[in-house]
Amino acid sequence: MYSKEKPNKLINEKSPYLLQHAHNPINWHPWGTEAFDKAFRENKPIFLSIGYSTCHWCHVMERESFEDSEVAEIFNKYFVCMKVDREERPDIDSIYMKACQLMTGRGGWPLSIFMTPDQKPFYTATYIPKHRRYGMLGIVDLGHRIHQLWKDDPDSVMDFAKGLTDSISQSKETEKVSLKESKIAKRCFESLVASYDEKHGGFSKSPKFPTPQNLMFLMRYYAINKENLALEMVEKTLDAMLKGGIYDHMGGGFSRYSTDHKWLVPHFEKMLYDNALLAICYAECHQIKAKKVYETAVFELMDYIKREMTYKKGGFFSAEDADSEGVEGKYYVWSQEEIIHILGEEIGLEFCKAYDITEKGNFEGKNIPNLIENSRWEAAFNNNKEDRKKLLQYRDKRIHPHKDDKILTGWNGLMITAFAICGKVFNREDFIETGKAAFEFIETNLIEKNERLYARFRQGERRYRGYLDDYSFMLWAALELHESTGNKKYLDRAHWYGSELIRLFWDNENGGLFFNGNDSEKLLTNPKEAYDNALPSGNSMAAYNLIRLGRLTDDEIIGKYGEKIIESFSKGLDDIPQAYAFMVNALMMKESPYIKTVLAGKGKDEVFIESRAKLSRLFMPFLTKLIIDTSLKEKGYEEYKKNEETILYICKNFSCEPIIKEKDILEEIDKFNRISN
Repeated sequence: MYSKEKPNKLINEKSPYLLQHAHNPINWHPWGTEAFDKAFRENKPIFLSIGYSTCHWCHVMERESFEDSEVAEIFNKYFVCMKVDREERPDIDSIYMKACQLMTGRGGWPLSIFMTPDQKPFYTATYIPKHRRYGMLGIVDLGHRIHQLWKDDPDSVMDFAKGLTDSISQSKETEKVSLKESKIAKRCFESLVASYDEKHGGFSKSPKFPTPQNLMFLMRYYAINKENLALEMVEKTLDAMLKGGIYDHMGGGFSRYSTDHKWLVPHFEKMLYDNALLAICYAECHQIKAKKVYETAVFELMDYIKREMTYKKGGFFSAEDADSEGVEGKYYVWSQEEIIHILGEEIGLEFCKAYDITEKGNFEGKNIPNLIENSRWEAAFNNNKEDRKKLLQYRDKRIHPHKDDKILTGWNGLMITAFAICGKVFNREDFIETGKAAFEFIETNLIEKNERLYARFRQGERRYRGYLDDYSFMLWAALELHESTGNKKYLDRAHWYGSELIRLFWDNENGGLFFNGNDSEKLLTNPKEAYDNALPSGNSMAAYNLIRLGRLTDDEIIGKYGEKIIESFSKGLDDIPQAYAFMVNALMMKESPYIKTVLAGKGKDEVFIESRAKLSRLFMPFLTKLIIDTSLKEKGYEEYKKNEETILYICKNFSCEPIIKEKDILEEIDKFNRISN
């Protein structure tokens, strides 16, 4: 009999996802030698289930199957069952997601894998119902069939598993071709134009994802080519998301994606990485367009992160669930009656009219606040702050969605980057301080003996040697904190992350960076990818920031590694540039003229403050900006500390013009401003 009193082997794990399954009647094992040894010893296949704690369909499959005694009896008898949190072990997830995509042409979570005791997959699926439904084989019948196949024809299973494993391994090989930056960038732009939704923004029908890496590319393409359509696509998409239900109009921040084409009905989970990347997009577009709604959106998003997603000791939590009380979106939706009760009849009715809140509802009898059909949406977005604050206070009394409170290094790197960028763009020192605190938390709690970065922190435990993304995203964070503070210690840390990237992850045979380090657990294969998924790839991010680091520090060797990454993935980049949008950013940086500004001065000097603020407002993504606060006591930049006044150097093609002193600095920066616009 199923009893929640008797836990399985997941009970000692720290992962919120694994702990959600610790009282299932299935005898789950965490990934590890104990499970593999058992499978070999008992000659059983392994059932591997991969998901994450805020995954809606993972919850559905648990309720339908993993909490079910009939399913548990079959799977405990015929299989060794294993659970993996994809956010803690993206290396494992990447391998078996590739297998699923090769077998079925699609992927997603929960990811369901049947594999041999030596980790080779032979059957893959995503969500599986308990019994046959939607034309899908149920997990009860599937369990019986796979057991019978394993028993009657194990050789065929092994042969198929070997062939699939060979296909997975081959898919990580790099191929090189000659690239022409202008043609690659233009083709990437044209592909995005072809998939662009002119009416609602975004680059698909439904479901519709924000794809911030596409928006970042388009803004950089605009900066180089002054192609107005590129900027129009960005602005339309950013506006449409702010108007839509994908944006949380009460609490700030964005949901994972929209289930429809016009951004109305979100999949209500909120991910740290989406909000980090979107904050950067809104800040960058504000540099170009200076729209008040973008500033408001960033401030509300950052308030949400500080209020709901920040650990008291620094660092940021991972995600919030779509479900509360077992119902997707229940925490976020409203009735018209509630709004009027809270705001009063006159103001309440006005609010309901502005935000599409009706008696009938726009989502399953309730309402998702949105401004999609509001012709005066910008005024409503900027001017209803107090009303929305009252509604948020009321909403806070509801049962909150589950929060995944583990701290992931890579995702924290992205949010630190966002706080640093938004802090400098909007002149918000408190944002920069939040980013600095999170950076110090990662450096203190997730680096072992100043030698090895780790991937996850929860309840005092750091675990899993850091992956490529962890180092790549922390490199970006360090560079942005350096630019936002003028403190050389962040540039030194950026150099450490860049050097460690090359030492631990470089593929000496084919070039490019593996996902796992050379000192990490040996898996079925070591993934090596450069195309973007929900996040820009670690290789793309490394290429972009290694080139940038090389220019900032005049370290040609480390910069060349960034260029070599691009060369290593040049075949894929040439074949489908839109799938490598962030890598195209790196390619454009590689080919852009070398222009470097060095602004040095005492942090409280008025000319330094104003000059730094003006530089921060420029959208010149390929301009190398070295900011030096000479009043800081940290070692470094001694040659600049001799100057009493603020100075500016402008270096082009590796030679610097004469020093520009205080009276001419602002005029010189204004010249850059005219170029950027």
